[in-house]
Amino acid sequence: MPENTGRIAPIDWRALVAEAIRRRKSEKLTQREHAALASVSIPTIAAFERGERTLTLAKAFDILRVVGLVKESAGEGAQEAFVRDAFDRWRTLTSELPKDSYGRFPHGFYRIDYALDGNLKQFALHQLEAVLRQAEVRYTAWPVFRAPPRQEIAPYEMDGTLECWLSPNAPTIERSFLDAAHCDFWRATPEGRMFLIRGYQEDGQETFDPRTVFDTTLPIWRMGEGLVHASRLAALLKASQSTSIIVKFRTLYTGLLGRVLRPWANPHADLGVRGMAARSDEALVETEAPAEKIEGNLAEYLFPLIASLYERFGVTGLSTDFVQAEVQRLQTSRMHND
Repeated sequence: MPENTGRIAPIDWRALVAEAIRRRKSEKLTQREHAALASVSIPTIAAFERGERTLTLAKAFDILRVVGLVKESAGEGAQEAFVRDAFDRWRTLTSELPKDSYGRFPHGFYRIDYALDGNLKQFALHQLEAVLRQAEVRYTAWPVFRAPPRQEIAPYEMDGTLECWLSPNAPTIERSFLDAAHCDFWRATPEGRMFLIRGYQEDGQETFDPRTVFDTTLPIWRMGEGLVHASRLAALLKASQSTSIIVKFRTLYTGLLGRVLRPWANPHADLGVRGMAARSDEALVETEAPAEKIEGNLAEYLFPLIASLYERFGVTGLSTDFVQAEVQRLQTSRMHND
């Protein structure tokens, strides 16, 4: 072994893992919450905490970053820090709710976040709400990043961001259902960073138990709305017409273990797209795309995300026609003309 002549001590992996566990517990994070913040699976967190060394360096850094054990230069990991702060804020807001409250998403949730990379306009935080209302995608009655107009539940400024939380205790005049799928929490920044966490529509039904079904079409619709929202926000924020903005988009699904993939929201969907019970509890899918090309090529950008997600349910060889058909339904079912 070569002599260590530098100033950096060798990594003591066991001590580093022990410190990460200590910090996780001191911050009252569960393994599930730590995994969600790090965008890794729960088995990956468990393997890390057992001291296994088969993890990639990138995943180890993601885990260590959450508990402040990775020193980063200014601007490095900015989206990860934004997501971590937003998730921490949601945990704080929901900490006073009963443990079984649907507002805490006890059966799982999905998280959408994206960042716009490019030359963006500079504007004040108080202008952001109006811009987000212009970017809103009205394909469905309950779109992602929805900004309710009622003062009691409208977005508000918090810690240099704009945020919106639809608490189970909030006024419900504009809400159709009292369930996890309508307890959104989202955050936004003028720099083009967005975060949304929401529960599953499937878990609020009377015809089957929570955490048993994962719908075949809803992920296409929700991620589709998210990508189009990013595209429209980029068009509003870019510094000039000649500017090209790249959308860095990802969605994390949790609480998948044991759910069966089947058509529910659209019973007439392709009956060939059915899966087995999921054998993993989480799935992270991500992509990058030029903002100006997304809306006209939505199925092209969605297909690899959906194919990767459905693999968790044993579905292989997914047809591009299936995704294209659902995208067409999505884009022609808008509640209002834009």
